[in-house]
Amino acid sequence: MNVLLENSLFYREHQAEREEILRHKWIESQKAGFDIGFDRALMDWVINHRADWRKTRRTAGVALRLET
Repeated sequence: MNVLLENSLFYREHQAEREEILRHKWIESQKAGFDIGFDRALMDWVINHRADWRKTRRTAGVALRLET
C-alpha cells in the first residue's frame, strides 16, 4: 500500500468509519440471530448513527473537516 495513502487523514477516517460499520454489522447480526450483511448494516449505520459518530469525532478533534 502506498505510504502517502496510509498516512492520509481522509484514508484513516474512511478506515475508522468502515470499522464502525463492521462493528455495527456484528451487533445487529447478533440481535437478529443471523448475518444481516454488509449492505444492510451500512445503510442502517449511515441513517441512524453516522451523523452522531462524525460529530463525536469532530469534537474530539480527529475528524477530517469537509465543510468549507
